[in-house]
Amino acid sequence: MSGEKLPSQRQLRVGELVRHALSAFLSRDEILDPDLDGAFITVPEVRMTPDLKLAKVYVMPLGGQKVETVVEALNRNQKFIRGQVTPKLDLKYAPQFRFYEDETFDEASRIDEILRSDHVAQDLDADEEDDSQS
Repeated sequence: MSGEKLPSQRQLRVGELVRHALSAFLSRDEILDPDLDGAFITVPEVRMTPDLKLAKVYVMPLGGQKVETVVEALNRNQKFIRGQVTPKLDLKYAPQFRFYEDETFDEASRIDEILRSDHVAQDLDADEEDDSQS
């Protein structure tokens, strides 16, 4: 993390508040957009900018299907979503929402795949042999 500042407690708290409000709103299926019909969308993370005026919302449709289509539809409807969600937040400024694909699931799968690879298993077997000999 070279040069990247960690989020403040306030950013984390507001991000979590926004995440809960968005999750509740998206679960009610109130957006009239054919690309979102029947899409169950999870909101694993919201990152707020330091001035709390922009919320980067990471989303993933259940099953990871039609991710690009869902993200595009959410960004297309972000003004409507903002109008519905921000009155419930009780913040000085209503943050703008930008929706992105949550890639943490892909990253976790990639790491799991590396850990299961023959090369890593070989190293682990060698470590266990060293431990049993001492």
